[in-house]
Amino acid sequence: MRRVCQMFAAVIAIVVFTVFAQQAPTAGPYKVLKTAKVGGDGGFDYVYADDAGRRLYIPRTGATPRITVFNLDTLEPVGEIPQASARGAAVDPKSNHGFGSSKPVVMWDTKTLATIKTIDVQGNPDGILFDPFNERVWVFSHSQPNATVIDAKDGSVVGTLDLGGAPEQAVTDGKGHLYVDLEDKDKIAAVDAKTLKVTAQYDLAGKGGGPGGLAFDVKNHILFATCHDPATMVVLNSENGTILATLPIGSGTDGATFNPKTMEAFSSNGDGTLSVIKENSPTSFVVEQNVQTMPRAKTLTLDSKTNHILLIAAEFGPPPAPPADAPKDAQKKGGGRGRAPMLPDSFTILVIGK
Repeated sequence: MRRVCQMFAAVIAIVVFTVFAQQAPTAGPYKVLKTAKVGGDGGFDYVYADDAGRRLYIPRTGATPRITVFNLDTLEPVGEIPQASARGAAVDPKSNHGFGSSKPVVMWDTKTLATIKTIDVQGNPDGILFDPFNERVWVFSHSQPNATVIDAKDGSVVGTLDLGGAPEQAVTDGKGHLYVDLEDKDKIAAVDAKTLKVTAQYDLAGKGGGPGGLAFDVKNHILFATCHDPATMVVLNSENGTILATLPIGSGTDGATFNPKTMEAFSSNGDGTLSVIKENSPTSFVVEQNVQTMPRAKTLTLDSKTNHILLIAAEFGPPPAPPADAPKDAQKKGGGRGRAPMLPDSFTILVIGK
């Protein structure tokens, strides 16, 4: 009987330890190195690090739309581009021209931050990408045309393109090939940057749905698509769309990036985690770490000089109370009609590194 009790106790201990291990934060080399509460009102979406110019661009929407600009090394504010209700930003380091995915698109001088011109575009600008292959800026819209292509040197519109779905994030190999995740189609579109045509669509085949982020190991031709449902990172070959692996990530992903120096892919998640996937080889991938960040810190950017990941987030209060004439079940749940308000001066920049 005593031996049975000892065995039973051992089993219970193993179960408790296993549950605790699953709930505990994943240990690893990454941690929050710096938290800068920079404040400011307005909504936010994408964040962009200009490695060469050492500036960090954060578009803010709302009553006073602008693109706020910070020193990438110190996170001190250096200025802003006013009247730019953009969702994202991109910079051509060769021409020193910056662009915001607003309507109209705002083009500015990256040295002075002075607006050069505004560019009329169709659709509803959201994501944005600079392609060094031919110095063009791609502005993406969920509605058609899904992409507007702009010459970064003079701001002229080169053309538009329907991708066959709603684009989220895009990546380039710098050699004439772009890849764009189509959130509503569960696919990745391969695009010829010369002809402005879709050359292929890679189906995620049920491995991941609603891709919100996309990262790229250019050297090994590997794409990392971060998905909402299920919350997975689907790894696939960029040349033929073959799925290589599927790994779990945090929920609410809205951005991804790859660091070729460390051979790691990152997914920023709305649940307050940063998922780190290690590429051990072109055929071997493992979850290295899930770093605790902040709730809603769901977009990210890589500073390739320091190997730091930067995220943006804010603190939010409870959602508004439902009106008195709302159904009783809604009143019991406490659900309101609007979004939870952002707390004043809580907007924050997070720096993650080793």
